Amino acid sequence: MTKYCLTVACATKRGIVAAISGYLAEKGCNITDSSQFDDMENDQFFMRVSFLSEEGVGLEELRRDFAEISESFDMVSSFHDETEKMKVVIMVSRFGHCLNDLLYRWRIGALPIDIVAVISNHMDYQKVVVNHDLPFHCIKVTKENKPQAEAEQLRIVRDSGAELIVLARYMQVLSDQMCKEMSGRIINIHHSFLPSFKGANPYKQAFERGVKLIGATSHYVTADLDEGPIIEQDIIRVTHAQSPEDYVSLGRDVESQVLARAIHAHIHRRVFLNGNKTVVFPPSPGSYASERMG
Repeated sequence: MTKYCLTVACATKRGIVAAISGYLAEKGCNITDSSQFDDMENDQFFMRVSFLSEEGVGLEELRRDFAEISESFDMVSSFHDETEKMKVVIMVSRFGHCLNDLLYRWRIGALPIDIVAVISNHMDYQKVVVNHDLPFHCIKVTKENKPQAEAEQLRIVRDSGAELIVLARYMQVLSDQMCKEMSGRIINIHHSFLPSFKGANPYKQAFERGVKLIGATSHYVTADLDEGPIIEQDIIRVTHAQSPEDYVSLGRDVESQVLARAIHAHIHRRVFLNGNKTVVFPPSPGSYASERMG
């Protein structure tokens, strides 16, 4: 039996769940996990269904025969094989905590992705990446060569077939063109609890305001800096006695965890764009299980 998932987004209308569940049952499929959400303010419906194909029906047939239902509800719908790993390009600068965390989770199978390239504007992590038998590309970025550098980055993304770009503390602002081409497929980690303390040095900003909680935010990248739809957030408590440097050190663990959780949600098709917000469904049972330990 093969495990698939179906994602659906459309205007709210009576009978959607019945149509989907009836169709899957008719095709010999058994639903193992299901989440749905009606956004009554925006009149939008979102649904994610995991199911087993118990009678050998494949993706091509499922997609083809579902077309009539999808059209009748004017759905944006998609079927996926849950065993297929999403191809990912990671981009990093000189802060390596998120990169190292992602490599570890990838290595033990806790983050089931196919890392097809790591791109950096510095050489700091070449050895780390190459030791994992992964392709490393150093592309220097300056004000003068930025368009050419970004064109080379996009070439690597296209040639590798990457479906997602992860900015693991990549400290360069992406162009509007790149943001538009990869819309909904670039995830960033911002070392602040957005929407507060945007831009550079957010920990310093937080220190100067005397906050008692600092955090991290993972969001989709848009042309508006630090304004993209938020996927995941978390916080850690600080006190008046701690320095801006303490904030940075304490924040690193939060950043790594938040970014990993956001990627996990995206690769399992649990995130739906809903205007300038997201709908994020809970993980299916077993989706966090690692293939091996250590």
